[in-house]
Amino acid sequence: EVQLVESGGGLVQAGGSLRLSCVASGFTFEDYAIGWFRQAPGKEREGVSCISNPHGNTYYADSVKGRFTISTDSAKKTVYLQMNSLKPEDTAVYYCAVDARPWRVEVFLKMGGGMDYWGKGTLVTVSS
Repeated sequence: EVQLVESGGGLVQAGGSLRLSCVASGFTFEDYAIGWFRQAPGKEREGVSCISNPHGNTYYADSVKGRFTISTDSAKKTVYLQMNSLKPEDTAVYYCAVDARPWRVEVFLKMGGGMDYWGKGTLVTVSS
């Protein structure tokens, strides 16, 4: 059974940083596409960043390029999202997701979804 557990959310002031973690289990970590998505109150879910295993290619939404960094630790089966220079508009519930079709990772990012397995999310609140 695939399980994804996010952590690391919280309240931070604008300009601050947070690092989200997603611990994965139940699948071959190196064969999957892994992504971070977010949903702000009253808005549709959007793709934030994805990584396509096994090559490790990374993709970012324009709104977070240069501020967020996705990375993985295969030994720990953990994916991270380092978020710097946070803005109030980054406030959202952040979800980790995985899919066995890594070739579709850019589509998933643009769609803001479509991946097979999802975590329950972690809330990030950025105050102005």
